[in-house]
Amino acid sequence: MTTIQNQIFSGERPLYASHDLHLEHVTIGEGESGLKESRRITAENCEFEGLYALWECEDVECRNCHFAASDRAPLWYGRNIRLTDCRINGVKALRELDNFSLERVRIKNAAETFWFCRDGQLTDLQMHKAEYAFFQSERLKINHLRLKGKYAFQYARNIEIHDAVLDTKDAFWESRDCVVYDSEINGEYLGWYAKNLRLVRCHISGTQPLCYCENLILEDCTFAPDADLAFEYSSVRATIRGAVTSIKNPLTDTIVCDSVGEYILDDYRRKISPKPAP
Repeated sequence: MTTIQNQIFSGERPLYASHDLHLEHVTIGEGESGLKESRRITAENCEFEGLYALWECEDVECRNCHFAASDRAPLWYGRNIRLTDCRINGVKALRELDNFSLERVRIKNAAETFWFCRDGQLTDLQMHKAEYAFFQSERLKINHLRLKGKYAFQYARNIEIHDAVLDTKDAFWESRDCVVYDSEINGEYLGWYAKNLRLVRCHISGTQPLCYCENLILEDCTFAPDADLAFEYSSVRATIRGAVTSIKNPLTDTIVCDSVGEYILDDYRRKISPKPAP
């Protein structure tokens, strides 16, 4: 493996299709596609400033690196990517990744990040301005996530989350087979149209949560007072500690809680279609 130290590269594709490089205190400066289509790259204490720095790359490890705001969309179409103790400031930072991991990563502007990503391990991740994060991603395991934004995990599949604080409206919209443990989920319209969503020991706030869901499961969760009009047109099995402000028009329900302020079954509620005869 060749080591490059204390150098600056700029312009169009300065290290295009490189392989077996170890970069230390290197700056990929103004320009485009600095390391595109490279293989077996390690970068330590490096600065990435140009556009699309690491597209179509495989077997990349970045440690204590900084991706500047000018490095828009730095990591797309990658395989076997590992980031540790990195800071990312640019939008659309990570997309179309397979077999990737992040540990202690901070993303300052996480708009449209983690789209179409597969088979990832994420630990101790902070995301700000995270609009549409994790769109259509699948098979991710996430531990200790702090996310602020909107529309997280829309159309996501097979996501497992532990110890998260999610401040995001419309989270898990039309998701499939997702489970969240020991987390706080704040925002309006949580989980609408989700299938097989499971929440375990979670605290839920925001109006009209968990409507139009199929096979929704809640285990030992709590609801904030503003989490009203819950479960409309959902099939749900839930154990809830404390009070629920209001429940409206569930399709099928087995809900155990300490108290319900209002249980609404109005004249416009949907009817359950009978199952066809065998």
